[in-house]
Amino acid sequence: MEAVAFWVLAVAAVGAGAAVFAVDSMARATFALLASFLCVGAELLLVDLHYLGVLVVLMMIMEMLVMAVFMVMYMMNPAGLMPMTMVHNRRGALGISGALFGALAAGILAIPWPERAGRPPPDPTFALGESIMGPKMLVMMVIGIAILATMIATVVLATRRGRYGRDA
Repeated sequence: MEAVAFWVLAVAAVGAGAAVFAVDSMARATFALLASFLCVGAELLLVDLHYLGVLVVLMMIMEMLVMAVFMVMYMMNPAGLMPMTMVHNRRGALGISGALFGALAAGILAIPWPERAGRPPPDPTFALGESIMGPKMLVMMVIGIAILATMIATVVLATRRGRYGRDA
């Protein structure tokens, strides 16, 4: 059952990621990107990386909400819903992305992957945190809370006067 859920989420994540470039408005692209990241976060939860999964979900929700607030405040079209193209130089972009995909796929298939040595750690989240942050983990957690508080305060201060300032 977990394998089926993993593949369904993988296909949904790739489909939503591709939709970011297929839709014709910033708002729809934002929600497609959010859906893609939520699928990736759910996949992390499926492979027992609970901290990273929850972190991806919470960070992406906050990021997309802040993006939506700024989209409503500063874009010329209402909430980014007017049609627009998200891709410039379509032929060049398709050529470059196709060549890059081919090179990466060839690399994945051609490289001799090493065999696993040893057993996975009992708590993979703790091991990952230790290997990335080392003894600075507590500092980074406090900074994360400060950044979250700053984002919330920014949104609160930005919405007090409204989109058009005090003149409206």
